[in-house]
Amino acid sequence: QVQLVESGGGLVQPGGSLRLSCVASGSFPSRYLINWYRQSPGKQREWVATVTPTLSTTYADSVKGRFTISRDDAKKATYLQMDRLRPEDTAAYYCKMHEFWGQGTQVTVSS
Repeated sequence: QVQLVESGGGLVQPGGSLRLSCVASGSFPSRYLINWYRQSPGKQREWVATVTPTLSTTYADSVKGRFTISRDDAKKATYLQMDRLRPEDTAAYYCKMHEFWGQGTQVTVSS
């Protein structure tokens, strides 16, 4: 059974940084996409970033230049480094590895 456990969320002031982690347990295909999404109250879940098995990355325009996605396949882990955070980045953040989802971790950006 596959389980993804996220951590690293919290309260941060505007301009600050957070690093989210997502670690998986269980069996995975050898090559898989990793995505991060986020969802704010009353809004649909939105895509944030993707890293491919060949380490190619893409980002939503809203986070480009501020967020960095990475992966460590040996650890079955992915990370989302978030810098220069803004109040509009406040959301629950979810990792997705292959077809499996994490439980979400809350990020609140507020002074």
